Amino acid sequence: MSPASDDAPTMEDLSRTFSVFTNPAETTSTVILGAGIIGCATAYYLSRSGTTKPDTIHLVEASPELFASASGKAAGFLASDWFGPPTASLGALSFRLHKELAEANSGKDEWGYSRSTGASLAEGREKNRGAQGGGSDWLSEGGSRAQTAARHEFVGDKVGPAWLTRREGDEVETIGADDSVAQVDPLRLSRFLLRESLREGVRLHHPVRAVRISTNEAGEMSAVRVRHENGMEYKIPCTRLLIAAGAWSQRVFETLFPSSGVELPVSQLAGHSIVVKSPRWSREHEDGGCHAVFTTMQSGFSPEIMSRIGGEIYVAGLNDAGLALPEVATDAKIDQASIEELKATAEKLLGRDGTDVSDLEVVREGLCFRPVTKSGSPILTRIPDEGLGKGLATAGAPDGGLFVAAGHGPWGISHSLGTGKVMAEMMEGVELSADVRLLGPQHAW
Repeated sequence: MSPASDDAPTMEDLSRTFSVFTNPAETTSTVILGAGIIGCATAYYLSRSGTTKPDTIHLVEASPELFASASGKAAGFLASDWFGPPTASLGALSFRLHKELAEANSGKDEWGYSRSTGASLAEGREKNRGAQGGGSDWLSEGGSRAQTAARHEFVGDKVGPAWLTRREGDEVETIGADDSVAQVDPLRLSRFLLRESLREGVRLHHPVRAVRISTNEAGEMSAVRVRHENGMEYKIPCTRLLIAAGAWSQRVFETLFPSSGVELPVSQLAGHSIVVKSPRWSREHEDGGCHAVFTTMQSGFSPEIMSRIGGEIYVAGLNDAGLALPEVATDAKIDQASIEELKATAEKLLGRDGTDVSDLEVVREGLCFRPVTKSGSPILTRIPDEGLGKGLATAGAPDGGLFVAAGHGPWGISHSLGTGKVMAEMMEGVELSADVRLLGPQHAW
């Protein structure tokens, strides 16, 4: 598939898309609640399956701004094998799909796909706090993502990326070569997936909020009632429903299935970030690939720093599990003190050593909410009809069902394409491309 043409719809055009689809002749209609990268990846693969008609797929997004949380403000770091047994198969599939998608669609130019090198920086030779496998403890406790890669062979890196300021006593080790790690700009990738899905015929409803499930005479789910921000309500035909609303997934589930005894153990972890530009990272360096540096600071704060194609460097690592989830992503309020701490970290690790004059340009400040589970593994599953509550039912597979894809934590971008493909296959009742048997809600505690 060739890159987008000049007359392709812009994101402003897409954000105004508001379609009402009512065709009772269709026996199967799929509604995806959440038009983030997981929802858009699922729509992308489902619309190309050859089985599901694209114009019977509906993406529903409540936020007035598309990709306003993790899908647009995450790091975009990809890994093939930094995962524990529950997500090992999914991680390998997704990494391969990222590479294939980029090769087929000029991914370097379209969304900054690049090979990368992962490195661990210990400040003042402070040792890493130890590997904890693929769980989420390192994330909520302020640890480093590099801990999940502890089984990789460490290879001394005496040079490191050109943009990294190293001081005496700092120790840098390579923990991921370019055959196992890569980098993307998640916002541009999300936009690509949405644009290509809409070109196939997928329908975007935005900004609307799902408020109620409707059933047919047999008591089976037949539609989702949604409310536009202007107050207008209408029904979208729905026999297959996928909840892919990120950190908002449990809230969406409770709204639509209030009498259900099932709980989706998905909560939020807020994270601040900044994007900077440095004269030591420019297009002339990009042929050598991007770098991802995971740090262990003496203060206990563990910043993550990723360079991207286009001269940007992403800096994050300040997480807050206590920050309440807003109604919609655009209601998030940035904590300026956290941003100032990230700026100070950027100056220390990226600035010109030995000078008080900053040459870093801050181009974006961000706050997003990652959907997390206690186990550190996402939920990719179909909820049995007995879990819907009040005698609700769905049409038999592959025509109906309630599905969930949420809780990816820091790996949402990395696992996005694999999740989209697997969920499309799960909804169509075909053999899955990855082993996700350990990713049901019962395993997420």
